[in-house]
Amino acid sequence: MRTTLNIDDALLAKAKALAAREHTSLTRLIEQGLALRLRTQPPCPESQPPALPIYAGKGGLRTTVADAVSHRALLDAADEPE
Repeated sequence: MRTTLNIDDALLAKAKALAAREHTSLTRLIEQGLALRLRTQPPCPESQPPALPIYAGKGGLRTTVADAVSHRALLDAADEPE
């Protein structure tokens, strides 16, 4: 895949020199650097799904809910006074 990067001039010059010394391409050097960084990076908390809250109380659907699959029945039951 082709992409465009904005890299500091001094850093780019050092990377090109290293790639030349190692007889490799700048692309391969950047790929190796990214792969190394991604391998050593701990997983970010945002990548884990959030823990879902668990209701530990008693109860459930009201006995007045005729059809728990019907949106209309659930909305009607929600409108009823307790």
